[in-house]
Amino acid sequence: MLSRRAIRIGWLLGLALFFCAMPGGAQAKDTPRVAVIDWGQAQTLIALGAPPVAMSQIPAYNEWVAAPDVPDGVRDLGLRVQPNMELLSQLDIDVVTITSMYSGLRERLAPIAPVEMIDVYDGNGAVWDKTVESTRRLGALVGREAAAEALIDDTQARIAACAAQVPNDIKPLLVVQFMDARHVRVYTEDSLVGSVLKRMDIANAWQAGGNYWGFATVPLERLASIENARMVVVKPLPVGVAEEIESSVLWHHLPAVNNAPVLYVPPVWGFGGLPSASRFARVLVAALGHDCSTGKAAS
Repeated sequence: MLSRRAIRIGWLLGLALFFCAMPGGAQAKDTPRVAVIDWGQAQTLIALGAPPVAMSQIPAYNEWVAAPDVPDGVRDLGLRVQPNMELLSQLDIDVVTITSMYSGLRERLAPIAPVEMIDVYDGNGAVWDKTVESTRRLGALVGREAAAEALIDDTQARIAACAAQVPNDIKPLLVVQFMDARHVRVYTEDSLVGSVLKRMDIANAWQAGGNYWGFATVPLERLASIENARMVVVKPLPVGVAEEIESSVLWHHLPAVNNAPVLYVPPVWGFGGLPSASRFARVLVAALGHDCSTGKAAS
């Protein structure tokens, strides 16, 4: 025979189910538990207010991507190219998101959870348009469609605000990241960085093209022929590079270094999502001595 307590609990549960079934009374669906390999997807989900349950290489993300911050409690899956499958299998994951860069992991990931490919750098369409599309797809995946639209609008507003702070006489910019003391990755027009420059009405000094990831890896000598430009160096610098270029005759004789002081900017993930786009606009304008904060877009 049921106790009065058991009867009361059952009655309350039934009442709750009744109200949930009424029009307008349904409970919001729980956010899917997502695991992410790619940093650009991870930062976008964080910006949407639906951070992944797990992602790869959080310490390296903090160094190379920098923002938005990874919330406490997100589990670290280890290397992007070799995630911890044992940990992943214990996290009750609903879906794993990857890009084509990590397509080789699909067979290993599929037994754990459905794998969703959301790509930007696939050679099919402009990088900016694909980045916006990927934001919408991630928003739909986690039930944050409105947040995705807000992120798109806020990013465009931040970049426009930053563009208004750019001096009219700014030279074309040569945006690079050092691979070692003699080689740099230079961002092309059809990169996330190049797309932001275009929206800020700043000319990209690199016109020689690159790969479909939006960059070319070149020796410093290749930059010697670019006369009318100013150098922008995206951090972090590999260990020892700052000291080596300080004493490098080649570096100091590059026209883009001689034309004006080099602009060093904090880390920005050049293959990231819209949070990286707005961050690049902000840190670039800050390096120029201005402020374009709006308080909305991801910093």
